[in-house]
Amino acid sequence: MIISSIRTVLLYIIIIFAIRMMGKRQISEMQTSELVITLLMSDIASIPMQDNDQPMLSGIIPIMILLVCEIILSYLMLKSARLRKIVCGKPVIVINDGKIDQNAMKQLRVSTEELYEQLRQKDVFDIEEVAYAIVETNGKLSVYKKAENEPATCTDLKIRKPKNYLQAVVISDGEFADYSLRFCGLSRQQIKKILQKEGIALHDIYIMTADRNGKYNIIKKEV
Repeated sequence: MIISSIRTVLLYIIIIFAIRMMGKRQISEMQTSELVITLLMSDIASIPMQDNDQPMLSGIIPIMILLVCEIILSYLMLKSARLRKIVCGKPVIVINDGKIDQNAMKQLRVSTEELYEQLRQKDVFDIEEVAYAIVETNGKLSVYKKAENEPATCTDLKIRKPKNYLQAVVISDGEFADYSLRFCGLSRQQIKKILQKEGIALHDIYIMTADRNGKYNIIKKEV
């Protein structure tokens, strides 16, 4: 039982490492080759997990080979648009200049119900608002609305807004996040001065966010 548990933990760590090497993607965002590799690795890892008579290398070696193949294929696809098109396919326009391309819908085997469902997920409830809709290689729908249905922007209204900076979590559960501090151009000493000014101890903070403008937000831990 102990040996089986150790083997499972080791294979779990190896799978996490392999997926991490493939890059950060959700399942729905994976290209075909990435999804196939992920499924194969999980199946291969399950064999030595369930059978203690199988050597660990019988699971580790195939996983590493698949990982290397995926990395090589990804590199080749970066260099070759033709190979990328063969492996991943190409985006398909299903609504062109406000008109549904029925041939494209048949080619993708997408029903009108599925099309409307994906449009609703993009906050589009009237197909007349759509100028172009494209099914991307990962199966997601990109929507470009007609100009008259797009919300007005500051440029349209000739309004000049101050530049916004992204806020990052600089303290999480009472601990500094040094990477976020560097991203915001802040130091621990600067944050400590802010905490001193607010009269809050570091260990009492649940989340603190800050940006390059010096704006910050503090959420205390619940007692």
